[in-house]
Amino acid sequence: MEPITLTTERLLLRPFARSDADEVYAACQDPDIQRWTVVPSPYSRADAELFTEKLSPGGWQDDSMYNFAVVRRDSGALTGALGINRRTLPGTYEVGFWTAKEHRGLGHTTEAVRAAAHWTFTALGGDRLEWRAEVGNVPSRAVARRAGFHLEGDQRSGLLNKGVRRDTWVGALLPSDLGLPGTHPYLPRKPPIGTPSGRTDLSTAP
Repeated sequence: MEPITLTTERLLLRPFARSDADEVYAACQDPDIQRWTVVPSPYSRADAELFTEKLSPGGWQDDSMYNFAVVRRDSGALTGALGINRRTLPGTYEVGFWTAKEHRGLGHTTEAVRAAAHWTFTALGGDRLEWRAEVGNVPSRAVARRAGFHLEGDQRSGLLNKGVRRDTWVGALLPSDLGLPGTHPYLPRKPPIGTPSGRTDLSTAP
């Protein structure tokens, strides 16, 4: 797929460029990004160059992953990164993201996730967008919930991060959650008798 740019009220989601390497390198020195995401730790300038110059363009070329630099429209500052990755099941994608420390708490990532989800369902023909994060990554879970994801439960050993398998929270967003049609018909299961829905609510999870 040819790389594209998405526009929101405050942000541009655009393909990464060679010139982004400095900002990516600086952002990924944050211990929280290295702890909770699968970026290398320690994170070197060579890692930033590999990500911006080879991995990100390569994902667009082979239609395996679509990485966006999330930048402010007013200043061009990099607020974070967002990727949409293809899953094995046709029509299923996964979103991943990180936010630069100085841009947290402003709603930028939630805004970016919503725009990327709409693009996934309309341009890519997606029927399910998944989110997962290691259990304990409360900020990522908060973004997912604000973006409209339904939290579906825990996955044991659902993430391999730096050689260690970890448990994850899992959630999903469907086209119907955004008022959009799906590519294929969806027949949801009936919830158990006596319960209002079949969802597991993790809003009070530790």
